[in-house]
Amino acid sequence: MKYTLYLVCLLVISQSVSAQLFSKEKILNQENFDKQRLTWGFFLGFNSYDFKFEYEQDLPDILIERTGGFNVGLISDLRINDYINLRFEPGLIITQRNLQYDPLYFQGLDFNDSDLLREVKSTYIHFPLLVKFSTKRINNFKPFIVGGFSTALNLSSNQDNPEDNSGNEFRTKKNMLFYELGFGIDIYLYWFKFTPSIRGVFAINDELIRDVDPNSPWTGNVQSMQTRGVFINFTFQ
Repeated sequence: MKYTLYLVCLLVISQSVSAQLFSKEKILNQENFDKQRLTWGFFLGFNSYDFKFEYEQDLPDILIERTGGFNVGLISDLRINDYINLRFEPGLIITQRNLQYDPLYFQGLDFNDSDLLREVKSTYIHFPLLVKFSTKRINNFKPFIVGGFSTALNLSSNQDNPEDNSGNEFRTKKNMLFYELGFGIDIYLYWFKFTPSIRGVFAINDELIRDVDPNSPWTGNVQSMQTRGVFINFTFQ
């Protein structure tokens, strides 16, 4: 279902691009849209998250299985000038990562197969503040790059849970900081502006909460664990 939606969106975009670039008739849609000081909208999208690990000792890497996630949120856009906009995009992000540990982490310990796997479910309330740098509008298209910083509240962090991995609870920090970089293209349709974009998010702070046991096989060898991910968003304004 997810890949079918990707394909449909790509076909719609490609047909619209072809019509605008190769047709002699170039009617400007939403001609005065960018003259507004403040505009609003919403976005829907998909994400793929993983972790960047740094280790204390030279042991096998913790393997990360990504699973597709979902994004939804609102947009407020403040026009600075013809080429620069300030954007605030609060949203809800749902994702999951599965961590697979090598048996070497449990050498000398009693363990079973379930100890080698940890499911890390994350539900982020995401607050990015971004600066959008656009090119000059070309017919009904305007490419752009975007970057900025964000903070997020992880509702699934288990930060305050007294249990740790010895009780099957993998804990992460509740408050996160990120920097973000991306690009996209504004497509001016007859009734609204449609914007597909791709953005990378990269954590600034360490997300892992260590187990009580400093020699824990799950957290003892981890120097830092930082989230990183990719968004594919479709914006409607």
